[in-house]
Amino acid sequence: MSRAVPVGRRVRVHVPATSANLGPGFDSLGLALDLISGLEAEAVDTPGVHVEIEGIGAGEVAGDETNLIAASLIHVLQANGVETPGLRMHAVNRIPHGRGMGSSGAAIVAGVLAAKGLLSGVVDLSDDDLLALATELEGHPDNVAPALFGGLTIAWTDDGVPHHKQLDVHPDVCLLLAVPGEQLSTEKARALQPETVPHIDAVFNVSRAALLVAALTQSPDMLMPATEDRLHQGYRAPAMQASSDLIARLRADGHAAVVSGAGPSVLVMCGDEQSRLAVAKTVGDAGGWEALLLGVDSSGGTVEVLPTSERP
Repeated sequence: MSRAVPVGRRVRVHVPATSANLGPGFDSLGLALDLISGLEAEAVDTPGVHVEIEGIGAGEVAGDETNLIAASLIHVLQANGVETPGLRMHAVNRIPHGRGMGSSGAAIVAGVLAAKGLLSGVVDLSDDDLLALATELEGHPDNVAPALFGGLTIAWTDDGVPHHKQLDVHPDVCLLLAVPGEQLSTEKARALQPETVPHIDAVFNVSRAALLVAALTQSPDMLMPATEDRLHQGYRAPAMQASSDLIARLRADGHAAVVSGAGPSVLVMCGDEQSRLAVAKTVGDAGGWEALLLGVDSSGGTVEVLPTSERP
């Protein structure tokens, strides 16, 4: 390997949480949320990888090369024929794990973006490269696309190659995320999904997913019908009964509530602040939930190459 990361190269990364599926847009639609995790990474002349975690996961997740952020960074370096230098990383994590808020996708994107910054002037990575690398690591693009590019994203693959379209969300749309105390693994949720669905349900979701794009970008008054789903939420309900019950209660009151990602968090897309405050009261009355009043992050993941003299 002839190419190398300059010793002393330092980068700062910010990555948003995400919510995927959004009801009918199974494995296709995602939103970037303005709940942001940060990372600083430095190439050093001593071997080994050290990751310090601040915030959620501190003292729990790995602090070496097996950490998902570090492993993703190293994967990008190796994929581009660059030897892994000694790495010192400090991550500030604000995204809860196992709650359907894209924590693994955010970690992967943080590592991919950190690699992009460390490779500045050595290897040029395009947006398409970043999406392909992140999707390869995550397995599907619906979370990593909004984490990379912000806003509302439509993600799809052609012959195994991921693509995306980023759209701006209507300014009236405001979000509430109801986060429970318990976790749910994506693998467990996906295991409940059937391999085939009735034709009538597939057609139903195609229409709702198309309508949801219009509702989020042009017509927030259409969010309720646009967030109906027959492909995944009903099948997964037994694994998150409290989430299913909360969604039913909120939708009965006219609020566009859906499972966030694989769950068990509940995402509510509101067309005005008054509706969001009503949702917050319902969530509070339900007990056992933390209500996060969030906006849409329009920037997506960012990476900045820092002066070598600047310290954390």
